[in-house]
Amino acid sequence: MLQNMLTKPSLSFNISNIDELFPGFAEGDFTAFYGSPTVLSLSLLLALRAQLPFQLGGLETNVIFIDGGNTFKLYEVSRIAQLNQLNPMQVLERIHISRAFTVYQLTLLILEKLKETVNKLDSKLVIISDAASLFLDEGIPKREAFEVFNQLIFYLSDFAEENQLIVMATYLPHYNSRRNSFFKAALCGKANTVLSVKPSKYEQRLILEKHPKFNLGYAEFPSEHFTLDQFMEAC
Repeated sequence: MLQNMLTKPSLSFNISNIDELFPGFAEGDFTAFYGSPTVLSLSLLLALRAQLPFQLGGLETNVIFIDGGNTFKLYEVSRIAQLNQLNPMQVLERIHISRAFTVYQLTLLILEKLKETVNKLDSKLVIISDAASLFLDEGIPKREAFEVFNQLIFYLSDFAEENQLIVMATYLPHYNSRRNSFFKAALCGKANTVLSVKPSKYEQRLILEKHPKFNLGYAEFPSEHFTLDQFMEAC
């Protein structure tokens, strides 16, 4: 626990049980976040919290949201903003969404456009949502898919460290296949922080699977049968 207290994270979930296990993300982190669909809700919560002032646990930053699986939920972000007594339109204006519909578009957005966009917006949080979804297309040759995906995750890892910002790649549920297993293993292997969300008997469990400083373990929080606003109100 002393190890945890000595580390000063930049961005937390602000959910009591989770924060006791995982106080938050530090600039330079490259995070893999996978598991149940709740991963998406929690990543959207972070997109809002990153905009808050430093004294409220935020980063005072714009957020870059690269959407690889058409996952962005405008209504959910608006709900989270209202629960936090924030103006939904102002929150949404600070989340800059780039959608990719092919592997090639995603590659272009990350390798050729991300640096320019980060500099322009002075962003400290980049979310790659459903990072592997487009690579699961069987129409893409397996070898090409593996090589390009590896190239992207190595680039993102270096990018987070060199630019001292937080990069999170979410990995949502997909059908079991060799491709799916490979991409998940590759992402988790390269990330310096790995979080997962899995169902438990009555709730959901956030598991800290990998971190360079924090003690590993898990924390229970209300299941996906609860609405996001119910467990936000409980914090």
